[in-house]
Amino acid sequence: MSAQTKPFDPAEVLTNDARIAAYLEEAFESGDSDFIASAIGDVARALDTAALAKKAGLASEILGQAFAPGGEPTLSTLVSVVGALGFELSLKRRLPTA
Repeated sequence: MSAQTKPFDPAEVLTNDARIAAYLEEAFESGDSDFIASAIGDVARALDTAALAKKAGLASEILGQAFAPGGEPTLSTLVSVVGALGFELSLKRRLPTA
């Protein structure tokens, strides 16, 4: 008998604030815009997309589309959702590379 497997869904393990924060920090540190958008989408699904959309002042369809694979959220959508998650965006200067 072969083992049954299913695709890994990060939303299933994003069960507390510490895991969510670590996952989002890793995504932002990567600098990969697709990963960042996907990670926010995973967090939205883990928390309840409709509730998060309401808190961010967005339609849940907009949130779902913007942070789905291949989605391209606007800056205002990103700022709204990150704020609704309890985070803020900031910049820090990178050290010059040799």
